[in-house]
Amino acid sequence: MFDPEIITTGFIIFFARICDVSIGTVRVITTIQGRTAIAFCLAFFEIIIWLTVASTVINQISEKPLLVIFYAFGFATGNVVGILVERRLAFGTKILRIITPDKGHAIAVHLRNKGQPVTIYEGEGMHGTVYELYIACQRRDLKWILPEVRRIDPKLFYVIEQARDMSKIYQSAYSPLKGLQETDKAK
Repeated sequence: MFDPEIITTGFIIFFARICDVSIGTVRVITTIQGRTAIAFCLAFFEIIIWLTVASTVINQISEKPLLVIFYAFGFATGNVVGILVERRLAFGTKILRIITPDKGHAIAVHLRNKGQPVTIYEGEGMHGTVYELYIACQRRDLKWILPEVRRIDPKLFYVIEQARDMSKIYQSAYSPLKGLQETDKAK
């Protein structure tokens, strides 16, 4: 029913599109984050794959219109795969703002004991005094910070923002896989 050559070419196009669109998704995110060297390398490989695939489809579209379907499915799948890859890589620095009415100091002490820098502010919310904790951290550190702070105060409110440019970020000395690491080996 279907020509094996069309099916083979179609699957090559499908998987190539997954690769170039996934690379493109990660490239856009690294560009926004200002990671120019990574974005440059990703763009180089992305365009090589795209030109090869696009020219194959364009040159054969009149004889093999089914290739357009493989191209489209590869594009759609590549978007999803790109997002999943980027989430797994967890690039970037985030600002975590935690607002709590009464557990601010307990959360700050707990995180500081794990090596995570925290700045705490006192403010006024709708129902009285609140504490805002300001935490600059690597995105991958959110995976251990959020469960820890929710355990201390399940009713807290938090906001996560992208930090584009920072003068300095203090690295957390805590890793959920390794525990508390030695931060100053000279001591």
